[in-house]
Amino acid sequence: MREFDVFIVGGGVNGAGIARDAAGRGLRVGLAERGDFGGATSSSSSKLIHGGLRYLEHYEFRLVAESLAERDVLLRIASHLIRPLQFVLPRTVGARPAWMIRTGLWLYDHLGRGNHLPPSRAVELIDSGLGAGLQSSLRHGYSYWDATVDDARLVIANLRSAARHGGEIMPRTEFLGATVEGDRWRIELRDLEGSKTSCSARILINAAGPWVAQTQARAQNSPSSSAQIRLVKGSHIVVPRIHAEKHAYILQNPDGRVLFILPFEHAYSLIGTTEAIVRSPEEAREILPEEIDYLLAAANRHLARALNKSDIRWCYSGVRPLYDDGKTNASAITRDYVLRLEAHAGTPPMLNVYGGKITTYRKLAESALNKLEPWLRSTRSEWTDSEFLPGSDFGGQDASASLAQLCAQYPQLPASLLAAIFARHGSESALVLGDTQRLDDLGLHFGADLYEREVLYFLRSEWAQSADDVLWRRSKVGLHFSDAQRTALEAWFDRYVKQ
Repeated sequence: MREFDVFIVGGGVNGAGIARDAAGRGLRVGLAERGDFGGATSSSSSKLIHGGLRYLEHYEFRLVAESLAERDVLLRIASHLIRPLQFVLPRTVGARPAWMIRTGLWLYDHLGRGNHLPPSRAVELIDSGLGAGLQSSLRHGYSYWDATVDDARLVIANLRSAARHGGEIMPRTEFLGATVEGDRWRIELRDLEGSKTSCSARILINAAGPWVAQTQARAQNSPSSSAQIRLVKGSHIVVPRIHAEKHAYILQNPDGRVLFILPFEHAYSLIGTTEAIVRSPEEAREILPEEIDYLLAAANRHLARALNKSDIRWCYSGVRPLYDDGKTNASAITRDYVLRLEAHAGTPPMLNVYGGKITTYRKLAESALNKLEPWLRSTRSEWTDSEFLPGSDFGGQDASASLAQLCAQYPQLPASLLAAIFARHGSESALVLGDTQRLDDLGLHFGADLYEREVLYFLRSEWAQSADDVLWRRSKVGLHFSDAQRTALEAWFDRYVKQ
Protein backbone atom coordinates (compact mmCIF):
# COMPACT_ATOMS: atom_id res chain seq x y z
CA MET A 1 0.00 0.00 0.00
CA ARG A 2 1.27 3.44 -0.93
CA GLU A 3 2.05 5.60 2.08
CA PHE A 4 1.93 9.38 2.14
CA ASP A 5 2.59 12.06 4.69
CA VAL A 6 -0.18 14.22 3.25
CA PHE A 7 -3.10 13.20 1.05
CA ILE A 8 -5.19 15.91 -0.63
CA VAL A 9 -8.71 15.49 -1.98
CA GLY A 10 -9.44 18.05 -4.69
CA GLY A 11 -7.46 19.21 -7.72
CA GLY A 12 -8.57 22.80 -7.94
CA VAL A 13 -6.21 25.69 -7.35
CA ASN A 14 -6.23 25.31 -3.55
CA GLY A 15 -5.50 21.58 -3.64
CA ALA A 16 -2.84 22.10 -6.30
CA GLY A 17 -1.21 24.88 -4.29
CA ILE A 18 -1.15 22.75 -1.13
CA ALA A 19 0.34 19.80 -3.06
CA ARG A 20 3.08 22.01 -4.47
CA ASP A 21 3.96 23.52 -1.10
CA ALA A 22 3.93 20.17 0.72
CA ALA A 23 6.00 18.33 -1.89
CA GLY A 24 8.56 21.14 -1.89
CA ARG A 25 8.91 20.79 1.87
CA GLY A 26 10.13 17.21 1.37
CA LEU A 27 6.85 15.51 2.26
CA ARG A 28 5.36 12.49 0.53
CA VAL A 29 2.28 13.91 -1.15
CA GLY A 30 -0.68 12.35 -2.92
CA LEU A 31 -3.53 14.23 -4.58
CA ALA A 32 -6.72 12.84 -6.13
CA GLU A 33 -9.24 14.68 -8.30
CA ARG A 34 -12.34 12.87 -9.55
CA GLY A 35 -12.60 14.98 -12.70
CA ASP A 36 -10.19 17.12 -14.68
CA PHE A 37 -7.85 19.35 -12.72
CA GLY A 38 -9.38 22.78 -12.27
CA GLY A 39 -12.51 21.46 -13.94
CA ALA A 40 -15.00 23.21 -11.66
CA THR A 41 -14.60 26.48 -9.70
CA SER A 42 -10.96 27.06 -10.61
CA SER A 43 -11.62 27.31 -14.35
CA SER A 44 -14.84 29.31 -13.98
CA SER A 45 -13.46 32.45 -12.37
CA SER A 46 -13.38 36.00 -13.67
CA LYS A 47 -9.70 35.38 -14.63
CA LEU A 48 -8.44 38.02 -12.20
CA ILE A 49 -5.61 38.22 -9.71
CA HIS A 50 -6.70 41.24 -7.70
CA GLY A 51 -6.89 42.79 -4.29
CA GLY A 52 -10.64 43.09 -4.44
CA LEU A 53 -11.36 46.81 -4.55
CA ARG A 54 -15.02 46.29 -3.71
CA TYR A 55 -14.15 44.24 -0.59
CA LEU A 56 -13.15 47.52 1.06
CA GLU A 57 -16.86 48.40 1.28
CA HIS A 58 -17.28 45.41 3.58
CA TYR A 59 -14.24 46.37 5.71
CA GLU A 60 -12.20 43.37 4.55
CA PHE A 61 -8.95 45.27 4.99
CA ARG A 62 -6.82 42.28 5.98
CA LEU A 63 -8.06 40.25 3.00
CA VAL A 64 -7.41 43.13 0.59
CA ALA A 65 -3.91 43.71 1.97
CA GLU A 66 -3.03 40.01 1.74
CA SER A 67 -4.53 39.78 -1.76
CA LEU A 68 -2.53 42.78 -2.98
CA ALA A 69 0.67 41.29 -1.56
CA GLU A 70 -0.11 37.97 -3.24
CA ARG A 71 -0.85 39.72 -6.51
CA ASP A 72 2.72 40.98 -6.55
CA VAL A 73 4.16 37.58 -5.62
CA LEU A 74 2.20 35.85 -8.38
CA LEU A 75 3.12 38.47 -10.97
CA ARG A 76 6.73 37.54 -10.24
CA ILE A 77 6.58 33.72 -10.01
CA ALA A 78 3.92 33.11 -12.70
CA SER A 79 4.52 35.95 -15.13
CA HIS A 80 3.69 33.95 -18.28
CA LEU A 81 0.17 33.27 -16.93
CA ILE A 82 -0.47 36.44 -14.92
CA ARG A 83 -0.17 39.86 -16.52
CA PRO A 84 -0.82 43.44 -15.33
CA LEU A 85 -4.12 44.89 -16.50
CA GLN A 86 -5.33 48.49 -16.33
CA PHE A 87 -8.91 49.02 -15.13
CA VAL A 88 -11.02 52.07 -15.87
CA LEU A 89 -13.97 52.94 -13.62
CA PRO A 90 -16.26 55.51 -15.29
CA ARG A 91 -18.06 57.99 -13.06
CA THR A 92 -21.82 57.56 -13.37
CA VAL A 93 -24.70 59.57 -11.95
CA GLY A 94 -26.36 58.00 -8.92
CA ALA A 95 -23.50 55.56 -8.21
CA ARG A 96 -20.91 55.73 -5.44
CA PRO A 97 -19.88 59.34 -4.77
CA ALA A 98 -16.50 60.56 -5.98
CA TRP A 99 -15.11 60.95 -2.43
CA MET A 100 -15.88 57.29 -1.67
CA ILE A 101 -14.16 56.08 -4.85
CA ARG A 102 -11.11 58.28 -4.24
CA THR A 103 -10.85 57.04 -0.65
CA GLY A 104 -11.16 53.42 -1.75
CA LEU A 105 -8.48 53.83 -4.41
CA TRP A 106 -6.16 55.57 -1.95
CA LEU A 107 -6.54 52.65 0.44
CA TYR A 108 -6.02 50.22 -2.44
CA ASP A 109 -2.75 51.91 -3.37
CA HIS A 110 -1.46 52.00 0.21
CA LEU A 111 -2.59 48.60 1.45
CA GLY A 112 -0.48 47.04 -1.30
CA ARG A 113 2.93 47.52 0.27
CA GLY A 114 5.71 47.02 -2.24
CA ASN A 115 3.23 47.50 -5.09
CA HIS A 116 5.07 47.71 -8.43
CA LEU A 117 2.01 48.59 -10.53
CA PRO A 118 1.12 52.17 -11.44
CA PRO A 119 -0.91 54.10 -8.84
CA SER A 120 -4.55 54.96 -9.29
CA ARG A 121 -5.48 58.33 -10.78
CA ALA A 122 -8.38 60.35 -12.12
CA VAL A 123 -8.67 60.20 -15.92
CA GLU A 124 -10.56 61.89 -18.72
CA LEU A 125 -12.25 59.33 -20.94
CA ILE A 126 -12.90 61.45 -24.03
CA ASP A 127 -10.06 61.53 -26.59
CA SER A 128 -7.78 59.44 -24.37
CA GLY A 129 -8.80 55.99 -25.58
CA LEU A 130 -9.80 55.11 -22.01
CA GLY A 131 -13.47 55.54 -22.90
CA ALA A 132 -13.35 53.38 -26.00
CA GLY A 133 -16.67 51.63 -26.59
CA LEU A 134 -18.49 53.61 -23.90
CA GLN A 135 -21.32 56.08 -24.26
CA SER A 136 -20.11 59.62 -24.97
CA SER A 137 -21.89 60.89 -21.84
CA LEU A 138 -19.32 59.04 -19.72
CA ARG A 139 -16.55 61.65 -19.69
CA HIS A 140 -14.69 61.18 -16.39
CA GLY A 141 -13.39 58.25 -14.41
CA TYR A 142 -10.56 56.62 -12.52
CA SER A 143 -7.76 54.26 -13.45
CA TYR A 144 -6.09 51.59 -11.33
CA TRP A 145 -4.17 48.37 -11.98
CA ASP A 146 -4.66 44.70 -11.12
CA ALA A 147 -3.83 41.55 -13.10
CA THR A 148 -5.45 38.92 -15.30
CA VAL A 149 -4.74 35.18 -15.15
CA ASP A 150 -5.22 32.01 -17.13
CA ASP A 151 -6.88 30.32 -14.17
CA ALA A 152 -6.98 26.72 -15.42
CA ARG A 153 -3.35 26.80 -16.51
CA LEU A 154 -2.35 28.19 -13.12
CA VAL A 155 -3.75 24.98 -11.61
CA ILE A 156 -1.74 22.85 -14.04
CA ALA A 157 1.46 24.81 -13.38
CA ASN A 158 1.14 24.19 -9.64
CA LEU A 159 0.48 20.49 -10.16
CA ARG A 160 3.46 20.15 -12.49
CA SER A 161 5.61 21.82 -9.85
CA ALA A 162 4.22 19.44 -7.20
CA ALA A 163 5.03 16.45 -9.42
CA ARG A 164 8.58 17.72 -10.02
CA HIS A 165 9.04 17.84 -6.26
CA GLY A 166 7.94 14.21 -5.97
CA GLY A 167 4.17 14.51 -5.50
CA GLU A 168 1.93 11.78 -6.89
CA ILE A 169 -0.85 13.40 -8.90
CA MET A 170 -3.95 11.29 -9.66
CA PRO A 171 -6.43 12.61 -12.25
CA ARG A 172 -9.91 11.15 -12.67
CA THR A 173 -9.59 9.38 -9.34
CA GLU A 174 -12.53 9.51 -6.97
CA PHE A 175 -12.15 9.66 -3.21
CA LEU A 176 -14.51 6.99 -1.90
CA GLY A 177 -13.78 7.40 1.77
CA ALA A 178 -11.28 7.18 4.59
CA THR A 179 -11.12 5.27 7.86
CA VAL A 180 -8.81 5.55 10.82
CA GLU A 181 -6.25 2.78 11.26
CA GLY A 182 -4.02 3.52 14.21
CA ASP A 183 -2.39 6.89 13.68
CA ARG A 184 -3.07 6.99 9.93
CA TRP A 185 -5.90 7.40 7.47
CA ARG A 186 -6.67 4.47 5.19
CA ILE A 187 -7.96 6.06 1.97
CA GLU A 188 -10.09 4.29 -0.65
CA LEU A 189 -9.92 5.46 -4.26
CA ARG A 190 -11.51 4.49 -7.58
CA ASP A 191 -10.13 5.36 -11.02
CA LEU A 192 -11.96 6.11 -14.25
CA GLU A 193 -12.06 2.43 -15.24
CA GLY A 194 -13.66 1.48 -11.92
CA SER A 195 -10.59 -0.10 -10.35
CA LYS A 196 -10.31 0.45 -6.60
CA THR A 197 -7.06 1.05 -4.74
CA SER A 198 -6.03 1.97 -1.22
CA CYS A 199 -3.35 4.16 0.26
CA SER A 200 -2.59 5.61 3.67
CA ALA A 201 -1.61 9.02 4.96
CA ARG A 202 -0.73 10.65 8.24
CA ILE A 203 -2.79 13.74 7.35
CA LEU A 204 -5.89 14.12 5.18
CA ILE A 205 -6.60 17.49 3.57
CA ASN A 206 -10.08 18.17 2.25
CA ALA A 207 -9.76 20.77 -0.52
CA ALA A 208 -12.84 19.62 -2.44
CA GLY A 209 -14.27 23.11 -2.85
CA PRO A 210 -18.05 22.97 -3.35
CA TRP A 211 -17.97 19.33 -2.23
CA VAL A 212 -16.08 19.91 1.03
CA ALA A 213 -19.00 18.81 3.22
CA GLN A 214 -19.64 15.64 1.23
CA THR A 215 -15.94 14.78 1.33
CA GLN A 216 -15.74 15.24 5.07
CA ALA A 217 -18.77 12.98 5.49
CA ARG A 218 -16.85 10.21 3.71
CA ALA A 219 -14.08 10.31 6.30
CA GLN A 220 -15.30 7.97 9.00
CA ASN A 221 -14.49 8.80 12.62
CA SER A 222 -13.73 12.38 11.60
CA PRO A 223 -15.38 14.81 14.04
CA SER A 224 -18.13 16.76 12.35
CA SER A 225 -17.33 20.43 11.86
CA SER A 226 -19.63 23.31 12.64
CA ALA A 227 -18.26 25.21 9.66
CA GLN A 228 -20.55 25.70 6.71
CA ILE A 229 -20.15 26.98 3.17
CA ARG A 230 -22.37 29.18 1.06
CA LEU A 231 -22.44 28.24 -2.59
CA VAL A 232 -22.54 31.39 -4.72
CA LYS A 233 -23.02 30.97 -8.44
CA GLY A 234 -21.20 33.28 -10.82
CA SER A 235 -21.87 33.40 -14.57
CA HIS A 236 -20.00 35.10 -17.41
CA ILE A 237 -20.59 35.77 -21.09
CA VAL A 238 -18.05 36.27 -23.89
CA VAL A 239 -18.78 38.63 -26.81
CA PRO A 240 -16.76 40.06 -29.71
CA ARG A 241 -14.20 42.59 -28.55
CA ILE A 242 -15.92 45.77 -27.37
CA HIS A 243 -12.91 47.96 -28.05
CA ALA A 244 -9.39 47.57 -29.41
CA GLU A 245 -7.58 49.10 -26.43
CA LYS A 246 -5.75 47.02 -23.80
CA HIS A 247 -7.62 48.17 -20.69
CA ALA A 248 -10.59 46.65 -18.86
CA TYR A 249 -13.67 48.29 -17.38
CA ILE A 250 -15.21 48.01 -13.93
CA LEU A 251 -18.77 49.32 -14.12
CA GLN A 252 -21.14 50.30 -11.32
CA ASN A 253 -24.71 49.04 -11.43
CA PRO A 254 -27.86 50.43 -9.79
CA ASP A 255 -28.08 47.38 -7.48
CA GLY A 256 -24.71 48.33 -5.94
CA ARG A 257 -22.79 45.50 -7.62
CA VAL A 258 -19.94 45.98 -10.08
CA LEU A 259 -19.42 44.39 -13.49
CA PHE A 260 -16.12 43.61 -15.20
CA ILE A 261 -15.53 43.87 -18.95
CA LEU A 262 -12.14 42.35 -19.69
CA PRO A 263 -10.12 41.87 -22.89
CA PHE A 264 -10.14 38.13 -23.52
CA GLU A 265 -8.42 35.88 -26.04
CA HIS A 266 -7.50 38.81 -28.33
CA ALA A 267 -10.77 38.94 -30.26
CA TYR A 268 -13.24 38.88 -27.38
CA SER A 269 -14.45 40.62 -24.24
CA LEU A 270 -15.37 38.74 -21.07
CA ILE A 271 -18.31 40.15 -19.09
CA GLY A 272 -19.14 39.09 -15.54
CA THR A 273 -20.21 38.24 -13.06
CA THR A 274 -23.55 37.41 -11.51
CA GLU A 275 -23.91 36.37 -7.87
CA ALA A 276 -26.68 34.10 -6.65
CA ILE A 277 -26.80 31.73 -3.69
CA VAL A 278 -27.52 28.14 -4.76
CA ARG A 279 -28.15 24.97 -2.78
CA SER A 280 -25.86 22.61 -4.68
CA PRO A 281 -23.09 22.66 -7.32
CA GLU A 282 -25.54 21.05 -9.75
CA GLU A 283 -27.65 24.22 -9.70
CA ALA A 284 -24.67 26.19 -11.01
CA ARG A 285 -23.82 24.10 -14.06
CA GLU A 286 -25.34 26.40 -16.68
CA ILE A 287 -26.08 30.07 -17.09
CA LEU A 288 -29.76 30.96 -16.80
CA PRO A 289 -31.67 33.24 -19.20
CA GLU A 290 -32.21 35.80 -16.44
CA GLU A 291 -28.46 35.91 -15.80
CA ILE A 292 -27.80 36.62 -19.47
CA ASP A 293 -30.40 39.39 -19.37
CA TYR A 294 -28.77 40.85 -16.25
CA LEU A 295 -25.26 40.90 -17.74
CA LEU A 296 -26.42 42.38 -21.04
CA ALA A 297 -28.50 45.07 -19.33
CA ALA A 298 -25.66 45.98 -16.97
CA ALA A 299 -23.17 46.30 -19.83
CA ASN A 300 -25.59 48.16 -22.10
CA ARG A 301 -26.12 50.91 -19.51
CA HIS A 302 -22.56 51.99 -20.34
CA LEU A 303 -21.78 50.83 -23.89
CA ALA A 304 -22.11 52.93 -27.02
CA ARG A 305 -23.29 49.92 -29.04
CA ALA A 306 -25.84 47.76 -27.29
CA LEU A 307 -25.13 44.04 -27.08
CA ASN A 308 -27.73 41.43 -27.95
CA LYS A 309 -28.04 37.75 -27.13
CA SER A 310 -26.88 36.99 -30.69
CA ASP A 311 -23.50 38.58 -29.81
CA ILE A 312 -22.72 35.94 -27.19
CA ARG A 313 -20.04 33.51 -28.36
CA TRP A 314 -19.58 31.55 -25.13
CA CYS A 315 -20.85 31.54 -21.59
CA TYR A 316 -19.90 29.65 -18.47
CA SER A 317 -20.97 29.32 -14.86
CA GLY A 318 -19.16 28.29 -11.74
CA VAL A 319 -19.86 28.06 -8.05
CA ARG A 320 -17.76 29.73 -5.37
CA PRO A 321 -17.64 27.72 -2.13
CA LEU A 322 -17.53 30.63 0.32
CA TYR A 323 -17.22 30.37 4.08
CA ASP A 324 -20.60 31.03 5.68
CA ASP A 325 -20.16 34.17 7.78
CA GLY A 326 -23.91 34.60 8.28
CA LYS A 327 -24.46 37.35 5.73
CA THR A 328 -27.49 37.00 3.48
CA ASN A 329 -26.27 39.26 0.65
CA ALA A 330 -24.19 37.14 -1.75
CA SER A 331 -21.94 40.11 -2.55
CA ALA A 332 -21.17 40.68 1.13
CA ILE A 333 -20.18 37.11 2.06
CA THR A 334 -16.48 37.03 2.81
CA ARG A 335 -14.04 35.84 0.14
CA ASP A 336 -11.51 34.99 2.85
CA TYR A 337 -10.46 31.41 3.52
CA VAL A 338 -10.92 29.44 6.72
CA LEU A 339 -8.87 26.36 7.65
CA ARG A 340 -10.56 24.02 10.12
CA LEU A 341 -8.20 21.50 11.69
CA GLU A 342 -9.81 18.44 13.26
CA ALA A 343 -7.17 16.82 15.45
CA HIS A 344 -8.45 14.89 18.44
CA ALA A 345 -6.99 12.15 20.60
CA GLY A 346 -6.98 8.83 18.78
CA THR A 347 -7.73 10.41 15.38
CA PRO A 348 -5.15 11.47 12.80
CA PRO A 349 -5.48 15.10 11.67
CA MET A 350 -7.89 16.20 8.97
CA LEU A 351 -7.80 19.73 7.58
CA ASN A 352 -10.92 21.11 5.89
CA VAL A 353 -10.51 24.09 3.55
CA TYR A 354 -13.38 26.56 3.30
CA GLY A 355 -13.70 29.56 1.00
CA GLY A 356 -10.80 31.43 -0.50
CA LYS A 357 -10.17 33.09 -3.84
CA ILE A 358 -7.76 32.29 -6.62
CA THR A 359 -5.58 35.32 -5.74
CA THR A 360 -4.78 33.98 -2.27
CA TYR A 361 -4.42 30.27 -3.13
CA ARG A 362 -0.63 30.28 -2.49
CA LYS A 363 -1.00 31.97 0.89
CA LEU A 364 -3.81 29.58 1.77
CA ALA A 365 -1.53 26.63 0.98
CA GLU A 366 1.31 28.11 3.00
CA SER A 367 -1.01 28.71 5.95
CA ALA A 368 -2.33 25.14 5.72
CA LEU A 369 1.17 23.62 5.83
CA ASN A 370 2.24 25.90 8.69
CA LYS A 371 -0.88 24.90 10.63
CA LEU A 372 -0.03 21.22 10.15
CA GLU A 373 3.67 21.56 10.97
CA PRO A 374 3.35 19.99 14.47
CA TRP A 375 2.34 16.71 12.77
CA LEU A 376 4.84 16.92 9.91
CA ARG A 377 8.54 16.35 9.50
CA SER A 378 9.23 18.98 6.86
CA THR A 379 12.75 19.42 5.58
CA ARG A 380 12.02 22.94 4.39
CA SER A 381 9.98 25.92 5.58
CA GLU A 382 8.06 28.49 3.51
CA TRP A 383 9.43 28.57 -0.04
CA THR A 384 6.72 28.99 -2.69
CA ASP A 385 7.07 32.76 -2.95
CA SER A 386 10.57 32.51 -4.40
CA GLU A 387 10.56 29.61 -6.87
CA PHE A 388 9.14 30.25 -10.34
CA LEU A 389 6.23 28.15 -11.47
CA PRO A 390 6.99 26.01 -14.56
CA GLY A 391 7.07 28.29 -17.60
CA SER A 392 7.95 31.52 -15.81
CA ASP A 393 11.70 31.13 -15.36
CA PHE A 394 13.08 33.40 -18.07
CA GLY A 395 16.65 33.35 -16.81
CA GLY A 396 16.72 36.99 -15.89
CA GLN A 397 15.04 38.18 -19.11
CA ASP A 398 11.57 39.60 -19.30
CA ALA A 399 8.80 37.72 -21.08
CA SER A 400 9.02 39.75 -24.30
CA ALA A 401 12.73 39.03 -24.67
CA SER A 402 12.10 35.34 -24.05
CA LEU A 403 9.40 35.29 -26.72
CA ALA A 404 11.75 37.00 -29.18
CA GLN A 405 14.33 34.32 -28.42
CA LEU A 406 11.74 31.61 -29.11
CA CYS A 407 10.89 33.21 -32.47
CA ALA A 408 14.59 33.25 -33.36
CA GLN A 409 14.87 29.57 -32.39
CA TYR A 410 11.95 28.59 -34.66
CA PRO A 411 12.14 31.02 -37.59
CA GLN A 412 10.08 28.79 -39.90
CA LEU A 413 7.01 28.92 -37.65
CA PRO A 414 4.48 31.77 -37.75
CA ALA A 415 5.06 34.39 -35.07
CA SER A 416 1.37 34.31 -34.13
CA LEU A 417 1.56 30.57 -33.46
CA LEU A 418 4.68 30.95 -31.33
CA ALA A 419 3.02 33.76 -29.36
CA ALA A 420 0.02 31.54 -28.64
CA ILE A 421 2.19 28.62 -27.51
CA PHE A 422 4.32 30.97 -25.42
CA ALA A 423 1.22 32.37 -23.70
CA ARG A 424 0.39 28.84 -22.56
CA HIS A 425 3.85 27.41 -21.85
CA GLY A 426 6.17 30.39 -21.40
CA SER A 427 9.82 29.47 -20.98
CA GLU A 428 8.95 25.79 -21.50
CA SER A 429 7.60 26.31 -25.02
CA ALA A 430 10.60 24.47 -26.46
CA LEU A 431 9.50 21.36 -24.56
CA VAL A 432 6.34 21.45 -26.67
CA LEU A 433 8.01 22.29 -29.98
CA GLY A 434 11.08 20.07 -29.60
CA ASP A 435 13.01 19.65 -32.85
CA THR A 436 10.32 21.23 -35.02
CA GLN A 437 11.81 22.74 -38.17
CA ARG A 438 8.68 23.51 -40.18
CA LEU A 439 4.93 23.64 -39.72
CA ASP A 440 4.37 20.09 -40.98
CA ASP A 441 6.45 18.77 -38.09
CA LEU A 442 3.65 19.78 -35.72
CA GLY A 443 1.32 17.11 -37.08
CA LEU A 444 -2.40 17.52 -37.65
CA HIS A 445 -3.77 21.03 -37.56
CA PHE A 446 -7.02 20.90 -35.57
CA GLY A 447 -7.93 24.56 -35.95
CA ALA A 448 -6.92 28.04 -34.75
CA ASP A 449 -3.35 27.68 -33.34
CA LEU A 450 -3.75 24.10 -32.09
CA TYR A 451 -1.62 21.31 -33.58
CA GLU A 452 -1.27 17.63 -32.79
CA ARG A 453 2.17 18.03 -31.23
CA GLU A 454 0.83 20.34 -28.52
CA VAL A 455 -2.20 18.12 -27.90
CA LEU A 456 0.14 15.17 -27.33
CA TYR A 457 2.08 17.33 -24.88
CA PHE A 458 -1.15 18.11 -23.03
CA LEU A 459 -1.84 14.38 -22.77
CA ARG A 460 1.63 13.26 -21.74
CA SER A 461 2.70 16.13 -19.49
CA GLU A 462 -0.48 17.87 -18.31
CA TRP A 463 -2.94 15.03 -17.64
CA ALA A 464 -5.44 15.98 -20.38
CA GLN A 465 -7.75 13.10 -21.29
CA SER A 466 -10.51 14.62 -23.41
CA ALA A 467 -11.15 17.20 -26.09
CA ASP A 468 -12.82 19.50 -23.56
CA ASP A 469 -9.74 19.38 -21.33
CA VAL A 470 -7.75 20.80 -24.24
CA LEU A 471 -10.30 23.20 -25.71
CA TRP A 472 -11.42 24.92 -22.51
CA ARG A 473 -8.82 24.33 -19.79
CA ARG A 474 -5.35 23.60 -21.20
CA SER A 475 -6.19 26.35 -23.69
CA LYS A 476 -9.19 28.44 -24.70
CA VAL A 477 -9.01 27.57 -28.40
CA GLY A 478 -12.54 26.20 -28.18
CA LEU A 479 -13.64 29.81 -28.60
CA HIS A 480 -12.04 29.87 -32.04
CA PHE A 481 -13.18 26.41 -33.19
CA SER A 482 -16.12 25.56 -35.42
CA ASP A 483 -18.46 22.71 -34.52
CA ALA A 484 -16.81 20.57 -37.18
CA GLN A 485 -13.35 21.23 -35.73
CA ARG A 486 -14.52 20.32 -32.23
CA THR A 487 -16.01 17.09 -33.55
CA ALA A 488 -12.75 16.25 -35.34
CA LEU A 489 -10.71 16.75 -32.18
CA GLU A 490 -13.14 14.57 -30.20
CA ALA A 491 -12.80 11.84 -32.84
CA TRP A 492 -8.99 12.08 -32.62
CA PHE A 493 -9.19 11.60 -28.85
CA ASP A 494 -11.44 8.57 -29.29
CA ARG A 495 -8.95 6.98 -31.68
CA TYR A 496 -5.90 7.88 -29.59
CA VAL A 497 -7.33 6.65 -26.27
CA LYS A 498 -8.34 3.32 -27.83
CA GLN A 499 -4.83 2.65 -29.12
